[in-house]
Amino acid sequence: MFKFANPNALFLYILLFFILAVYFYACHKRKSALRKYGSLELLGAMMPEVSSHRPALKFWITFVSLCFMVLLLARPQFGTKMESVKRQGIETVIALDVSNSMMAEDVAPNRLEKSKNVISKLVDGFEDDKVGLIVFAGDAFIQLPITSDFISAKMFLESINPGLIARQGTNVKAAIDMATRSFTPKEGVGKAIIIITDGENHEGGAVEAAKAAAEKGMMVYVMGVGSPEGAPIPGDRANDFRRDKEGNVIVTKLNEQMCQEIAAAGNGVYIRIDNTNNAQRLLQREVDKLAKAEVETTFYSEYDEQFMVMAWIAFVLLLLEMLLMEKKNRRMRNFELF
Repeated sequence: MFKFANPNALFLYILLFFILAVYFYACHKRKSALRKYGSLELLGAMMPEVSSHRPALKFWITFVSLCFMVLLLARPQFGTKMESVKRQGIETVIALDVSNSMMAEDVAPNRLEKSKNVISKLVDGFEDDKVGLIVFAGDAFIQLPITSDFISAKMFLESINPGLIARQGTNVKAAIDMATRSFTPKEGVGKAIIIITDGENHEGGAVEAAKAAAEKGMMVYVMGVGSPEGAPIPGDRANDFRRDKEGNVIVTKLNEQMCQEIAAAGNGVYIRIDNTNNAQRLLQREVDKLAKAEVETTFYSEYDEQFMVMAWIAFVLLLLEMLLMEKKNRRMRNFELF
């Protein structure tokens, strides 16, 4: 397996790009200045010892050596040893409501962004666990299959928005059904389904789905986001809100009763997300109670540094550049290679 120990050093290539641009500009200005004195061919004949190619060759040798120096600073490495380690963890599938009502701002900055923030902090607390992401509205689909790659999980989380699903609604049943099919077949590991929703426009069947998941040994937790008093849904234009057919502003309210019924049926707990950080702490406490089973993970435990190869190439190129003279060698003037 190949990787860079210091990948941020690769941004230095941007600086090399500017150096290249300055070089081409300087060459253009130099030729323009020489043309003021006459034909370039005539000037070359008047200065037989001046080489038109060697300065350019010296620059390109230096430039290539700088490219290798940047690679040197980035510290390329090859993995040489794989180890399988058994760790203890749980499996969690998070189903996030992305219906339009999740854009309401009764929770700052809005319901969806607050929910994403809660998920991000939850993922930060995972160590040897696995996590999967499902998004749902009127339909449900897998955003990220269950994985132990938490960096990818947070990247996929950032891209979630209401535009992912065209069909509106809050089909919690579809989300739970899909979550139950998303876990690995491993037995003895704690499996949690976390539903984050405002419960608006609930389509039914969610309580039965939660019961079925509980019978399979999965815990269903429900996090209700929003306020019972409700808030208007921002419209497509600034300072406007979504309206019904009669032109009245639509107010979306948190359906706490529905959320509580689903959590009770799934042997889990209901937690309300508000403008504090209590929800994330309460959820982490509940998830930590789940039984953890050994999960076997394969990874590269040793990496061989490859920067020495880059260092030698850069050194040889710089040495060659120092030995190469800009003027033509008198002894080699009459030597013809071909």
